[in-house]
Amino acid sequence: MQIPGHIDPVPVPRAVTPREDGRIDLLGLNKAQIRDCLAEAGLDAKQAKLRSKQLFHWLYHRGETDFLVMTDLAKPMRLWMAERFVVGRPQVVEAQVSTDGTRKWLLRSDDGQDYEMVFIPDADRGTLCVSSQVGCTLNCRFCHTGTMRLVRNLTPGEIVGQVMLARDALGEWPKGNMAASNDEEEDEDAPQYQADGRMLTNIVMMGMGEPLYNFEHVRDALKIVMDGDGLSLSRRRITLSTSGVVPMMARAADEIGVNLAVSLHAVTKEIRDEIVPINRKYGIEELLQACADYPRASNARRITFEYVMLKDKNDSDADARELVRLIKHYKLPAKVNLIPFNPWPGALYECSSPERIRAFSNLIFKAGISAPIRTPRGRDIMAACGQLKSASEKKSRAELDRLAEEKQAALG
Repeated sequence: MQIPGHIDPVPVPRAVTPREDGRIDLLGLNKAQIRDCLAEAGLDAKQAKLRSKQLFHWLYHRGETDFLVMTDLAKPMRLWMAERFVVGRPQVVEAQVSTDGTRKWLLRSDDGQDYEMVFIPDADRGTLCVSSQVGCTLNCRFCHTGTMRLVRNLTPGEIVGQVMLARDALGEWPKGNMAASNDEEEDEDAPQYQADGRMLTNIVMMGMGEPLYNFEHVRDALKIVMDGDGLSLSRRRITLSTSGVVPMMARAADEIGVNLAVSLHAVTKEIRDEIVPINRKYGIEELLQACADYPRASNARRITFEYVMLKDKNDSDADARELVRLIKHYKLPAKVNLIPFNPWPGALYECSSPERIRAFSNLIFKAGISAPIRTPRGRDIMAACGQLKSASEKKSRAELDRLAEEKQAALG
């Protein structure tokens, strides 16, 4: 039986907003869907199949948005496509860069909803934190995103679009010539086609929202990301994080097959019920059994347990020993990411002291389980873990008028 309230998903279907010019946006479509669009627009089956493969490569491997530069298509075909289709990108409302190099984008959909994504550069990798929903329904009490209402699910195009936009911003699309069609000439002076080294190496579904409450759209988007003819990112470099939607975890393993992270954050029912309310529906034991049954889990692909460190709430030596006991009891191939709590306005909790976090980590390490302490990134632009909260909660007219008056008064 469902428990009513904020820990159950809310059906929020997304009706695609038709473009005023009547063109169809191909972003987020797989090869079969592109083929069907081409066939509906008038191409015969053979042509639609061939052109869909070419378009898929241009869209997702080359990052191209202009049909007129797709050199392996004849000019009449390029013009025909440009009249009927478009390749979109999320609208960037604001782009911020932290002092530590972390980047955060506030994005807006064509129906006026805002959501965020974050890119975290490191010496040996670059990780993109991708959102799956506008807002969130889980209301985890330490999480800024959890204070938002759930507006709706993101579409596959809006999810893939975050990856595309990051590659645009990082300048990471391959450049150069491809084989031209029979009636086209390549530019001999153009650089030859090659795939350059990547800054964006990893994706984590840890942005706004609970990915397993938007399962189908997340699955379809990640399949495009993993497709060898497109973005071609290995499933071993993608991690999906869940707060514990137990019934969907096995399906995620079967239909997506990426790495699993679990937002655990507490080891007792009392505390987890408080800070991760979905625990009232799917308890710790049920969640850990689902982790033990996760088909993709192995010593080479350990389950990551996310554990935010909250002062005097979940950070005692007894909590650390219980965490070790649970992991060993369920025989889990696991590591524990210890996350210093990232403050936000109105937060109910404080971060554990550095000394307490180190002691907690040492107890877990001594039991033979990896427990690294995550270095906070992007705190100065509210881009750190648990801090994402977009402007999708619109200000009232009275608030806007008040802010305008205050700004006018400040200007003199």
